[in-house]
Amino acid sequence: MSVFEVILEVFSWIALVYFAGLSLTYLIFTFIAWQRLAVYRRARGYMPLDEIFASPFTPAVSVLLPAFNEETVVVASVESLLDLRYPQHEVIVVNDGSTDGTLERLREAFDLAPVRQAMRTRIATAPVRAAYVSRSHRNLRVIDKENGGKSDALNAGINAAAHLYFCAVDADAILEEDALLRVVKPVVDDPEIVVAAGGIVRIANGCTIEGGRVVEFGLPRSRLAAMQVVEYFRAFLIGRIGWDSLNGLLIISGAFGLFSREFVEAVGGYARDTVGEDVELVAHLQVHLRERGEEFRIAFVPDPVCWTESPESLGQLSNQRRRWQRGLGQTLWRYRRKMFNPRFGVFGLLTLPHYLLFEFFAAFVEVFGLAIVLVAWLLGVLSTAFFVAFLTVSILLSILLSIGAILLEEYAVRRHERSRDIARLVLYAVVENFGFRQVTAFYRCLGTIDLFRGRKDWGEMQRRGLERRSEVPLPSGERTRAT
Repeated sequence: MSVFEVILEVFSWIALVYFAGLSLTYLIFTFIAWQRLAVYRRARGYMPLDEIFASPFTPAVSVLLPAFNEETVVVASVESLLDLRYPQHEVIVVNDGSTDGTLERLREAFDLAPVRQAMRTRIATAPVRAAYVSRSHRNLRVIDKENGGKSDALNAGINAAAHLYFCAVDADAILEEDALLRVVKPVVDDPEIVVAAGGIVRIANGCTIEGGRVVEFGLPRSRLAAMQVVEYFRAFLIGRIGWDSLNGLLIISGAFGLFSREFVEAVGGYARDTVGEDVELVAHLQVHLRERGEEFRIAFVPDPVCWTESPESLGQLSNQRRRWQRGLGQTLWRYRRKMFNPRFGVFGLLTLPHYLLFEFFAAFVEVFGLAIVLVAWLLGVLSTAFFVAFLTVSILLSILLSIGAILLEEYAVRRHERSRDIARLVLYAVVENFGFRQVTAFYRCLGTIDLFRGRKDWGEMQRRGLERRSEVPLPSGERTRAT
């Protein structure tokens, strides 16, 4: 056997072991998710939202909305946050040095008046230029500051927050009316233990949105966006529930997450030297609390829904996935010494190694694995039995897991009432394995190269724009920074 054939065989075995390990992990998480969602489904009809709303123990929450050049969506986003069903919450919009009409739109829509406001300075931020309160909404404040990036804007919001818990929300995201009540439930149940909680993020492309509310559910017309719906189901309903069951969560989506302000301030707020500030914050909390030996939980709630727009072009998908890969790589490198360290429990022994092997380095296996195994089989280096086994663990099990995630969503929530939508999702669960997975993995490989080259910018995202009442679209071609 030549050296080339040996290399092919070795890499083929690595790819087989990788896909087998990944599939086994997700099979276990799928079993856990079915159990958790079965319990949740039975309890959902009796979830005491009215009691949570009326309880004196339900904590007040500061909702933080960082905004950079968001004039097309900011008014509807703020309106939807003000209308959330919650006993006591404030909305703090942080205008992060926008160069468009974001601040002017807020002034006009909410009758803002300038005020002199004393803010905490525990977390350093770019200079604050002005502060405003709304004459029409007593629980709305706007902070105008110099541009410092999303993390810096969130830190300014934390400094301004009046309440002990804050919820970070993206400016282009829409929360369901009871989302805040649902995501705060773990805190109400265990206020001394739960330090953070996150909920499901779903794709709004294809939905009808009026007045900052989703009034009709539908799948995106874009095939690219529709395949991301399947991807999100798999990530949230299987991945997040699985890691939550082990108290090993690494990710609470930056689009919608609830945090204890005390603990976030203790770790210095959001890191400003990463494009994955949401991942880094959760990792920092995990490490900080485990080092102190405190009992804690970072929870995932499989119900409070945040709707957001997904990319519908390959260029925007590339920007998103390259940024995600860079953010993950930055966090894994920052906490590399915690990996395989028993002092950090599940987080050090399982979570960090999993994300290193099956998320970060996996991009290269996804891109080259199938091609190399196919070449090795055609050259006679591998047996047909090996090739069939590889296809089973790399493609067939992936399809079954994706279909399982779709069934989980329908079993627990059932948002899609039209049979053709379910059929389309199942079709995309199959199709995504033949091109989409490899393309996104290739973009992640490019993100790894960006990381080693020291790229620091966020990249741009040209939003198509979700249908929102009372919002005027920007002229064609206007761009905003991805948040």
